[in-house]
Amino acid sequence: MTTSTLRPSALRIGALSVDTPVVLAPMAGVTNAAFRQLCAEQGAGLYVCEMITSRGIVERDRTSLSMLRFAPNEQYKSVQLYGIDPDTIGRAVTILCEEHGIDHVDLNFGCPVPKVTRKGGGAALPWKDRLLGQILTSAVNAAAPFGVPVTMKTRKGIDDDHLTFLDSGRIAQDTGTAAIALHGRTAVQHYSGRADWDAIAELKAAVTDIPVLGNGDIWEASDALRMVEETGCDGVVVGRGCLGRPWLFRDLAAAFSGELVQELPTLGEVAAVMRRHAELLGELSGEERGCVEFRKHIAWYLKGFAAGSTVRQQLGTVSSFSDLDHLLAELDPDEPYPVRELGTPRGRQGTPKKVTVPDGWLDTREVLEPLDPAAEDGTSGG
Repeated sequence: MTTSTLRPSALRIGALSVDTPVVLAPMAGVTNAAFRQLCAEQGAGLYVCEMITSRGIVERDRTSLSMLRFAPNEQYKSVQLYGIDPDTIGRAVTILCEEHGIDHVDLNFGCPVPKVTRKGGGAALPWKDRLLGQILTSAVNAAAPFGVPVTMKTRKGIDDDHLTFLDSGRIAQDTGTAAIALHGRTAVQHYSGRADWDAIAELKAAVTDIPVLGNGDIWEASDALRMVEETGCDGVVVGRGCLGRPWLFRDLAAAFSGELVQELPTLGEVAAVMRRHAELLGELSGEERGCVEFRKHIAWYLKGFAAGSTVRQQLGTVSSFSDLDHLLAELDPDEPYPVRELGTPRGRQGTPKKVTVPDGWLDTREVLEPLDPAAEDGTSGG
């Protein structure tokens, strides 16, 4: 591994200057405008909205367009696109820049979900390196008149026998992509095992013209600093580590500024963040729907705390702010944060899974037949 004694205090991606070199990774059903606002209230960074299909934008899909909502405290409007057709992605980027004032477009080539990879999309696509270059070129050219940077996120490859990250880095540089983020896992790993930070260091050593961001196993601010120091990467991408812990961005901002990380929150302070989160969800979609949406976050917020099973169960059915206030008041406000949870994985992990790809996909890196349009349906957010 390479070692850097310098810690970046900011991140430049094309024309964008981010105060803290931290990016919030899109997570389906989680990183809506309410959650991004909550995270932005805690610390500086770049916050990317949930993944939207390029076809959904081009076809003016109502669900896709509804996801283009941004919090007032988001410095930049950042959108992550997914797609498999260069022309469709180019058209989507033009629409986003011209009609919605988007400041940053990130292209997802790391999704390991079977419904995506079995059609040649997501983490399977970089294996077709020429197609990858065509997609990036189309997006970059479409964004250029608006001065909007295009970045990409990828994984190491499909599996250890089909690694693509170094080729992806070279193609990103050659096509004018503004930055590349690497999740240090293969698609086969999904979210299991440990992220390979050596691969991030290897990509950083090979890619010298654009920023390289590292992703994987950042659970605490100290992990982010260690990743930068061990790999030399220019910034970090945080995903599951912030689930139920939006104050992680406060800690990251402090750590990259060389300041002391604040003390861990008590259960009372966590409850206050929970209430704020539900309030923001209510502003986004109404009180009842916001409370229903908030239910999925409860287990993450209370992970490791001694909150009783009855209160947890009742919180899991909450449908109004008054009910939420009543239940949060039953929590012990002085209970200290469970330090045993520090540094432990959050969210989905699972086990390695076979990656389903189209028949003959791995036989050649050329695209011999047009990809199935079903690889990019009009539905966004997955």
